[in-house]
Amino acid sequence: MAERKHFDDRQLDAVLERLDRLCDEVHALNRRMDSAEGLLRIAHELSTLNESLQALAYAALGQQGPQVRRRRSA
Repeated sequence: MAERKHFDDRQLDAVLERLDRLCDEVHALNRRMDSAEGLLRIAHELSTLNESLQALAYAALGQQGPQVRRRRSA
């Protein structure tokens, strides 16, 4: 059986403190990922809405294309 390394109280406290910091960092990363997933869903919905609005705009134009007036250069 492999030898086990014994920690004194100070070393154990340092290891536990480091573990606590790592846990805090993992929690922060999870919050960021949750937020990013929410933003991806919003972006997808906005894209779908944009496509729907474009389809409605073209349907409202009917068979004719848009009439665009060009400005004259001064």
